[in-house]
Amino acid sequence: MNAQSKTRKNLESAFAGEAMAFRRYLYFGEIARELGNEEVAQLFEKTAKDEFGHAVAHLQLLHPKNDMTVEKLLDIAAQGELYETNQMYPEFEREATEEGDAAAVAEFREQAAESLGHAEMFKTAAKRFKSFGKVEKHHAQGYLDALAKVRAEQSAPREATV
Repeated sequence: MNAQSKTRKNLESAFAGEAMAFRRYLYFGEIARELGNEEVAQLFEKTAKDEFGHAVAHLQLLHPKNDMTVEKLLDIAAQGELYETNQMYPEFEREATEEGDAAAVAEFREQAAESLGHAEMFKTAAKRFKSFGKVEKHHAQGYLDALAKVRAEQSAPREATV
């Protein structure tokens, strides 16, 4: 699917809406429970589960499992966190500052810093994953070399023992 297609953008919007509804309903369920209404809390939690399923269905179209590798997953995650850190939260902070909403400014600053930490974790994991791949390749080559040696020894004519 083309990264700029209307369908992709619609799937991304639908995912965002469903994911937001999932978290919102869990939060509403928590509040309903604190307010003493278990039945309404359970209703919100059941609906949240449905919303989660919808979000995952959209993700499966956006990021098909067959196209994914561990490296690709880490890169997508790091890029998302860097977008939040470098673009989204700074813009939100600027607008909140213009509107004089100090609580939102503080929240956006905190989240930008946390997103940067997440991005660094994903980037570090990607580097480790690459180095593990090199180590595993080295080990695999050692096994292949040993196998070749064993096969060569088995196919070599044996000298008669006296």
